[in-house]
Amino acid sequence: MLDLETVKARVKDYDMDNVKIGVVASHSALDVCDGAVDEGFPTLAVCQKGREKTYDIYFKSIFDNKGKRIRGVVDETWVLDKFSEVLEEKYQKKLREENVLFIPNRSFTSYVDLDKIEDEFVVPMVGSRNLLRSEEREEEKDYYWLLEKAGLPFPKKINKPEEIDRLVIVKLKHKEKRLERGFFSAASYDEYREKAENLIEHDVITKEDLKNARIEEYIIGPVFNFDFFYSPLNEKGTNIELIGIDWRFETSLDGHVRLPAPQQMTLNEEQMVPEYTVTGHNSATLRESQLEKVFKLAETFVKATKKYYDPGIIGPFCLQTCVDKDLNFYIYDVAPRTGGGTNVHMNVGHPYGNTLWGKRMSTGRRLALEVRRGIEMDRIEEIVT
Repeated sequence: MLDLETVKARVKDYDMDNVKIGVVASHSALDVCDGAVDEGFPTLAVCQKGREKTYDIYFKSIFDNKGKRIRGVVDETWVLDKFSEVLEEKYQKKLREENVLFIPNRSFTSYVDLDKIEDEFVVPMVGSRNLLRSEEREEEKDYYWLLEKAGLPFPKKINKPEEIDRLVIVKLKHKEKRLERGFFSAASYDEYREKAENLIEHDVITKEDLKNARIEEYIIGPVFNFDFFYSPLNEKGTNIELIGIDWRFETSLDGHVRLPAPQQMTLNEEQMVPEYTVTGHNSATLRESQLEKVFKLAETFVKATKKYYDPGIIGPFCLQTCVDKDLNFYIYDVAPRTGGGTNVHMNVGHPYGNTLWGKRMSTGRRLALEVRRGIEMDRIEEIVT
C-alpha cells in the first residue's frame, strides 16, 4: 500500500487554483463529472477505446466563443486501448501535472489491477484507497469480515449446499461476463443442484466458481441502497450525511417478476433461471421512522473502518440492504466508494441531499464540494489517499 505521506506530498505540489476532477469513464462517471461542473471544476474522463462515445461525443462539453458552457459535462477525454493503461507512468505523470484528483469507482477497481492501484498508482485519490479491496468477496478481510467485526447485520451464511434449509441466494461470478453476477436462488439442496447444473450447462457459471460461491439466506423484502458521505472536514454537526437512496433493475430477474406465475411455469430450461445483471437504477425514499436505524448502521460502519482500515472511510460509500417483514435491515453488499446507482441523482440531486444542503446535491456534487472545501480550508490532504 502506498504510504499516505507519499500521496500527501504529491498533492502539496498541486496548483490548487487549477484542480481537475478525473474518473474512469464508466459506472458513475457522469455523476462525478456533472457534480464537478456544478462546483466549477474541469473534468477528465479516462476512456477505453470502443466504449468512449458516451463521454467523447454525447456528453462532451461544448463552449461558446466566450468560454461559457453550453452543454455537456465531460471537458476532456483520454481514449486508451485499455483502462489499465492509466497505470503507465506517462499517464500518471500527466495526471499529476494537470492537477487531477482521481475519483475511484467500481470500474476502476474492476478493470485496473487492484494491487497496482494500491502500490503503484501515485495519483491522489479522493476516498479510501485501502478499503477498495474489501469489495472482493474472495479476500479474507472482505466487507463481510468487516461487517462481522462491527457487529452489523448481514444475511446468515450457509456453510455448504447440503445445509440449505430455507431460501438462499448463491453469489458467484458470471462465466462469460466476469464483471457481472452468476447469482441464483434455491430453497433446498436438490433445487441448488438442479439450478447449478442448468447454469453450468448454459455457460452462465463454472464448477470452480461454484465451489467458492457464498451461500446466504435470502432476505425477502425490498432493496434499499443507501448512498452516504463521510466528511472529515465537517466542523459542526455530524460527519455522516445521507445523500440519497436508490434501487436496482436487474436482467433477466426483473423480466421474470413481471410475468404471471402461470406464464413463468411455461418457460423453457434456458429461460427458467433468471440472471442478476444490473442494468439500471431508480430513486427511492424511506419511511422517516426507519431513518434513524439506517444512520446507526452508517455510524457503526464508519467506526469500524477507522479501527480496521486507518484512516477509515473518506467521502462516499454505499450500504446495500434488504428489509424483512419486521423492518430489520440486513447489509448484503458494501461499496466503499461512490455507488453504482448515483447517476439517478445527477443534476436533480436527491431529496435527502437537497434537503440537507438547501440546493441540488448529488453524490457527484458532494464529492466536488468536498474538494472545494478542502482547498478553501487548506485541508485537501485529509480527503485524499
